[in-house]
Amino acid sequence: MKLFFGFLIGFLTLTGYAQEREYIKVKKTVKLMGSPFNITVVATNEEIGSINIQQAIAEITRIENLISSWNSKSETSLINKNAGIKPVKVSRELFKLIERSIQISEITDGAFDITYASMDDIWKYDGTMQEMPSDAEIKKSVAKVGYKKIVLDEKNSTVFLKEKGMKISFGAIGKGYAADKAKELLVSKQVVGGIIDAAGDLTTWGTDANDKKWIIGVVNPQSKNKIVSWLPMVESSVATSGNYEKYVVFNSTKYSHIIDPRSGYPSSGIQQASIFAKSAELCDALATAVFILGKDDGLTLINQLGGVEMVLFDDNHEMYKTNGLFFDENN
Repeated sequence: MKLFFGFLIGFLTLTGYAQEREYIKVKKTVKLMGSPFNITVVATNEEIGSINIQQAIAEITRIENLISSWNSKSETSLINKNAGIKPVKVSRELFKLIERSIQISEITDGAFDITYASMDDIWKYDGTMQEMPSDAEIKKSVAKVGYKKIVLDEKNSTVFLKEKGMKISFGAIGKGYAADKAKELLVSKQVVGGIIDAAGDLTTWGTDANDKKWIIGVVNPQSKNKIVSWLPMVESSVATSGNYEKYVVFNSTKYSHIIDPRSGYPSSGIQQASIFAKSAELCDALATAVFILGKDDGLTLINQLGGVEMVLFDDNHEMYKTNGLFFDENN
């Protein structure tokens, strides 16, 4: 008998098959990093599972305190406060996260950029915008953006933002990173299987309580009750970006809330994009980048990256996937 459980994640519904076994699934939803986190662990009993979940929550909270730009005492805030003034010595953990972020900026030609936080907030998605900002306003909004303006000193573990007013933020990679770190912690404690769902940035390990693979259902955003295909998740991650909730329309063109940090213009052309890879951190960053790059450039990029796959839906509701992703669309 099949018993389905799951979360709706963009157009991904997570499911599993449950039968009587020595393990059970223990689940909890908690608000962390400003978003709902759904944490599932496979354990021998409810008490042990609850302890494991609390350990994951503590680790995610630790990451939030490290990278949050809203926390005035965080290392990230110290970097931003000293932009254009002096380098800031940071932990190796944050230094390496910034270093990896810059590497992703390089391979995405700046479509992903943690200095996007330097942009002026001129686009409104609350229904108040009546016309597009002027070209001059848009150009000015990104004047301080640019990952090449981040100076890293490996020897001294310092980070320096070259211009006053520059800011970095991990909004497009932080939840994926937190999911990876929570998973890493639980694996080190011999938790045999589980899922960390960080508001749609999801990572899995092990198997379900009945020793079956975790399965996700790919759903067309225009028909969320219809599963396009089922995909197994084996020690892997997925992140989804979508424009179905926050967008504006001008001259019959739909503009997403995801802004291109290079131009200041919102992305258009893609409705949803999901990235599959080992690391939730990488999935998180690339899902944002692909939205900005667009369908053709996005597919070209992901097809060139080893161990990374993607499925996307464009604004015409057509589905596209990378060359290494195989599934039966008739399932």
